[in-house]
Amino acid sequence: MHSAIFVLAAIFCVVYAQRPYRPVAPQTPGQIVRILSQTNDLGIDGSYRWSFEAENGISAEERGQPKNANSQDPIEEAQGSFQYTAPDGTPIQLQYIANEGGFQPTGAHLPVAPPIPPEILKALEWNAAHPEEDDGITRPGGGFRG
Repeated sequence: MHSAIFVLAAIFCVVYAQRPYRPVAPQTPGQIVRILSQTNDLGIDGSYRWSFEAENGISAEERGQPKNANSQDPIEEAQGSFQYTAPDGTPIQLQYIANEGGFQPTGAHLPVAPPIPPEILKALEWNAAHPEEDDGITRPGGGFRG
C-alpha cells in the first residue's frame, strides 16, 4: 500500500516538474504572492540544490558543487535558471553557469555582439601569429615599432 502511494507521488512530481512555462501578468507592488513549491537541499560534500515556484509565474532553481575541494584554490560551481514575465509581457528565461570563468548567462532576450569585421579579424590573427614583432616598446615620436 505504501509503495503504491510512493509511486503515485513520484509520478505526480515528474509530471508536475515538466509543466511548460506559463506567463502571468505582472503583479502590483505590495501584492502578496504565494510560493507554490520550494526545495532546499544541502549535501555533506558541500553540494546544494534549491528551487522555488511562485503563483505569479516566477520560478528559479540552482545547483552547485565544489570543484578542486582538496586544492589550495577550491572553486564553487553553480548552474541554474530562472524565468518570469517582464513588465512588457515578454517571457524571460535565463540559464547560467558560474565558476572560475565568471557568470555565464544564456537566454534568447540577451543581446548578442555583432560579428568581428573581416579586416579586424585578419589583423588579430596576424598579431597572434607574429608576437615577436610587437615588443611593446614605445619609440621616439610616440609610435610603436611593428
